[in-house]
Parts: sequence; C-alpha cells; structure tokens
Amino acid sequence: MITIIAAIANKNALGKDNQLIWHLSADLKRFKKLTTGHHIIMGRNTFESIGKPLPNRTSIIITRNKNYKQEDCIVVHSLEEAIKAVKNDSNPFIIGGAQIYKEAIKIADKLDITMVYHDFEADVFFPEIDSEIWEETSNVSFQPDEKNKYNYSFVSFKRRN
Repeated sequence: MITIIAAIANKNALGKDNQLIWHLSADLKRFKKLTTGHHIIMGRNTFESIGKPLPNRTSIIITRNKNYKQEDCIVVHSLEEAIKAVKNDSNPFIIGGAQIYKEAIKIADKLDITMVYHDFEADVFFPEIDSEIWEETSNVSFQPDEKNKYNYSFVSFKRRN
C-alpha cells in the first residue's frame, strides 16, 4: 500500500518558497506517528527544506541530478525507482513536494491529508482529489487551540476499485 501524506490549506495550497506556510503541532505529531518505521519518499527540494533525514525512517530522495548524494539516504532518479526501493515496506509514504504528489496520486492507494481551513499565499499546490477516484474513509475535525492556530481535519481517502 502506497500512502500519500500531506497538509493542504484552502485552494489546495501546499507551501511557498519551498517551506510550509503554517505550523500545526497536531499535524506534525500525526505525521511522525504514521511515518515512523517506514520509508518516506520525497523530492530533493522537500528533503532540503527538511534539512536532514528524519529519525526512525528511511529517506528516499528523488532527483534528476545524477551526481546528487546525501548521507544516510537512498537517492533515486524517478518515482518508479523509488517504488522499487521500498518493495519490502508494506506501507511507504510519499511526503512531497508538489511535483512528486502530482505523479504519485496516479498510483497511490491511500491519501492521509490534513486539511487546514485557511487561505494562505502559496506557490505550490496539491493535485485535485477527484471524488470519482478517491473515497473518503474518515474525517476528524479539530478547533484551534494554543498549539494549533487554525481549524483543521485529518481526512483519509482510499482509491475506489
């Protein structure tokens, strides 16, 4: 099972200037809980915005640069290569960025999305979640609190058969 995990604001906003635009403590905790012990597949820009391999996960970086190397990570040159590299993981996660999401949404089995109900200025966007292809399987909503400034929901989708 290949899962895409993302936090998306209104109008499918993902980020700006290679950074997340918001900070939700609950989203970061959920991301850590779900991805720990698994392979995480990302584009080079996403890896560089994180800055280091995340603990207790195997980082797979997709880049067109054949000379790119990153210590303690697996570097590949296509999504197809990344999928081959995770064949022993029963649930690898695709963690971004926008270009990788656009490719991966065609092959993923599941989407774990944090919907952030706020308008942000963004320069990268998540692909449309087509209800003809994706069935919502759970949706848990939360109000803002001292650690989470915006209304948000954890929403899961599975690919329709």
